[in-house]
Amino acid sequence: MKQRIDIMGCQIDNLSMEETLQTVEGFIQSGKPHQHVVVNVDKIVKANKNPDLRRIINKCALINVDGMPVVWASYLLGKPLKERVTGVDLFEALMQRAAEKAWRIYFLGATEEVVATVKRVYEHKHPEILIVGYRNGYWTTAEEPHVVEQIKTAQADLLFVAISSPKKEHFLSHYQAEMKIPFAMGVGGTFDVMAGKVKRAPLWMQKSGFEWFYRFLQEPRRMFKRYFIEDMVFFWLLLKEIVR
Repeated sequence: MKQRIDIMGCQIDNLSMEETLQTVEGFIQSGKPHQHVVVNVDKIVKANKNPDLRRIINKCALINVDGMPVVWASYLLGKPLKERVTGVDLFEALMQRAAEKAWRIYFLGATEEVVATVKRVYEHKHPEILIVGYRNGYWTTAEEPHVVEQIKTAQADLLFVAISSPKKEHFLSHYQAEMKIPFAMGVGGTFDVMAGKVKRAPLWMQKSGFEWFYRFLQEPRRMFKRYFIEDMVFFWLLLKEIVR
């Protein structure tokens, strides 16, 4: 039975990678819709500003920690989390398991070029894999019901959504029951990494908590405000939590 821990208002399941994969397998066997989310510094900051986003996060069926600063914070708060389960690593592990178990996959998000490249990459890597559909992440409000119907018709077991936060969390929260996907996961910039558009940080930077800095170096103009202004609120929230 998974244990939920509260970190600055966000619930997180205290699970290892293998325990997470076993949980996802149970979701797929059930056939019922489940939403997944990862919690990192940016997500905690956004959730503290946006009660609706916090509500969506906390009601998800599976919540992993993605970000070493959040893991370190859990130790400072006396609620140690077992392991960082990043969205990129979980995506990779699920693609491997999907190929082995004939799970049906749908990709949603990023540009048309990137999402089509991700599809080709995994069909080459796992020739037996079942990718039953894909679509880019750009549509109008009027087109949204058609996008949802496309996904529903594909009857996927796994849905990976690579659109920005909090748009992806709201989209899945609103449509999961209608789409009836056993496991739906927001993957942020994972498609860009898998398509080779963005490089992932070296392992030592991932483990030392500096993966964000490597990301910033690749797109400094776009990422400066997020990392050096908006996300600094995290440390104030942590201090308040420690004092409390």
